[in-house]
Amino acid sequence: MRRGLIAALALAAPVPALAQAAQCSIPSQLPRPRPDLPDAGQPRRLLPIGGYTLALTWSPQYCADAKGRDDAFQCGGRKGRFGFTLHGLWPDGVGKDWPQYCRSTDLLPRAVIRQNLCSTPSAQLLQHEWAKHGTCMTTKPELYFNLSRALYQSLRYPDMAALARRKALTVRQFAEAFADANKGMRADMLRITTMRDNRLSEVWLCMDKTMEFARCPAHQGGAPGKASLRIAPGPLVRESRSALPTRRTGLTLDLDPNAEMPKN
Repeated sequence: MRRGLIAALALAAPVPALAQAAQCSIPSQLPRPRPDLPDAGQPRRLLPIGGYTLALTWSPQYCADAKGRDDAFQCGGRKGRFGFTLHGLWPDGVGKDWPQYCRSTDLLPRAVIRQNLCSTPSAQLLQHEWAKHGTCMTTKPELYFNLSRALYQSLRYPDMAALARRKALTVRQFAEAFADANKGMRADMLRITTMRDNRLSEVWLCMDKTMEFARCPAHQGGAPGKASLRIAPGPLVRESRSALPTRRTGLTLDLDPNAEMPKN
């Protein structure tokens, strides 16, 4: 793993931590996650990293189907209301397979959960992302989540309310709208995943090994560009334009150079 990873972050003008949260109030009693471990269906896999995917979830659609206790904070409406949330930062492989569960893990410290709960509003998902993906990038969860959050907070979003009102919208048109909101991004640098009835589920942003946006590999899938797309209405999220990054600035993280191929 390169010691210097490039993240789209303006250090002099940091983006507010709420990012795509219309409301987010951290509870005094933080939820505690359960261990997330590899198994026969999701085994430990040590592979070289060929690129990265930053995955975003359209929370209004996710919450339309969510019923478990792990979703209470994100979907209950009392402590938070969200637009796009950060699913996670995933190291990709050189081919179709990817590294995962590279190291054994403890439960995340409460401080890490508190710092990231308004970006990824599920303690259990935070635990999962660290165990499955983060352990293949660094030995410290703080570094993994700092990088993930920096990339997430650097993004800009199209007018989701206007797009949700459109009678006819294709996956390609949505991808172009999303790309147009972000300097240097093209529609072929992201994949859109959908649920039943062609409803927007997630946006996957493809990046190369230097964490610059890159054309997505053909095998990554996603909904066809010509397919129709429906968007569940979401909350009004106001972004402070005065806090937007005006340039791309390198963020160097001292990650473990041996993190790709742990010896334990």
